[in-house]
Amino acid sequence: MRKSVMLIFVVSFALAFQALAQTPAQAPPKPKPAGPSAGAAGKSAAASFDRTLLRPTMLKEKAPETFQVKFETTRGDFTMDVTRAWAPMGVDRFYNLVKHHYYDNMVVFRAVPGFVVQFGISSYPAVNAAWRNSDIQDDPVTQSNKRGYVTYAKTSQPNSRSTQIFISFKDNSFLDSQGFAPFATVDAAGMKVVEMLYDQYGDQPTNEQDQISKLGKAYLDSKYPKLDVIKHATIAGAAAAAAAPAKTAAPKPKAAAPAATKPQ
Repeated sequence: MRKSVMLIFVVSFALAFQALAQTPAQAPPKPKPAGPSAGAAGKSAAASFDRTLLRPTMLKEKAPETFQVKFETTRGDFTMDVTRAWAPMGVDRFYNLVKHHYYDNMVVFRAVPGFVVQFGISSYPAVNAAWRNSDIQDDPVTQSNKRGYVTYAKTSQPNSRSTQIFISFKDNSFLDSQGFAPFATVDAAGMKVVEMLYDQYGDQPTNEQDQISKLGKAYLDSKYPKLDVIKHATIAGAAAAAAAPAKTAAPKPKAAAPAATKPQ
């Protein structure tokens, strides 16, 4: 009898212990997941551009004779009317860049009141490296650099246009004799948006183009966080017939010509 009681007690204890062992203890709260690592962020950034941009020699499509490009920015939208006859080589390059979303997610790194707004350095270092030696030949200057006209930036050397462009805030016709060939216009309504782009850094970022090219948008975001961004630039259709840019503002002292430096 005593053995039977003892056996029952042992079995009951074993079953209770087994049940307890199978009950998971309350786990401590899991820490909130950290943000993506630098490596993961790099991979995400690398995957966010059109991979064709890494092969500039493939982007040789002839542009339409006229077309529009819509720019969506953090200050609002504006549209460029592009005319191929004004600067055929420049327009073909611009058409291919826009078609493959080169200007998407791009920081407007230079805005000088009373002179120009300038952009065209990719947010992605790999893309900048790919375009380092992809300059195009100069086009003859057939239009004047007046208010609202769009032109490529270049160095003092011939045939040095690549991807950077600028929009004149005033009559910058002194640039005509220096080989700056306009290829598009922004109308009066669009210029109201362009003039709202953040301009309080002036020419500071312009002097750091090598660093911007090497480090991309992350560099500008950290050092010049108030700069505006082009969210998207897309082909929008045929250009408006004879779209007249805004009237020229009162002349101001000449500023340095829009210069582009090569990514290192």
